[in-house]
Amino acid sequence: MTRLRLIAAGHTPALRKAVFGGDHDLDDGARNATAHLRDSPLLQPHRYPHTRWTVAPSRAARQTATLLGAHHTAEEPALRDPGYGTWTGLTLDQIDQATLEHWLTDPHARPHDGESHTTITARTAAWLHSPRQTGHSQTVVAHPAIIRALLATALQLPAGHPHQLTVSPLAVAHLTHHHRWTLHLPTA
Repeated sequence: MTRLRLIAAGHTPALRKAVFGGDHDLDDGARNATAHLRDSPLLQPHRYPHTRWTVAPSRAARQTATLLGAHHTAEEPALRDPGYGTWTGLTLDQIDQATLEHWLTDPHARPHDGESHTTITARTAAWLHSPRQTGHSQTVVAHPAIIRALLATALQLPAGHPHQLTVSPLAVAHLTHHHRWTLHLPTA
C-alpha cells in the first residue's frame, strides 16, 4: 500500500497578499504555526514511520519541511509552484477582472503565458501516478495549489478544475492507494 501525507507549505508574505509566483521565505506567523503543527498529533512519527520527505523546489516548502522535523528531503521538480508567467509579482487586484475570471473558469486558459490549470494538473498527476510512488510512505510539502492539484487528481475531479477544493497553508491530508486513491482527513 502507498501512503502519502500531503502538507501545504506555510504562509509567505507574498501568499498573504495574494501575489502571483515568486520564491519567498516563510513569514513569522507561518514559522510559529508550523512549530505548532509539528507538535500536534497529526505529525506524530507513528503515523508515518520511516517516511521519505519530498519537497517542492521552493524556499517555503523546504523551510516548512525543516520546521516540521524533516532531517533529509528530496526536491521534486514536478511539484514546483505554478508558473504564472507575466503575472509573477502581481496581486489579484492588478489583473484585469475579466481576464482573471477567464483563467479561473477555463482550465486551458493561459492569459499570463504561464501554466494553465490543465498543465499543472497533468504534471502533478504524472508524478502521483509514477511507479516510484508505490509501496512506501512519503510526506510531501508543496505550495497549496500543488497540493490541491494532487488531491483533485486522486479524487478524479474534472481535469483542470481544482478550484472545487480549497487548500490552506499548512493543511494536512492523507492519501492511501490500494487499487485506487482514498482521501483521509485526520483530526488533530
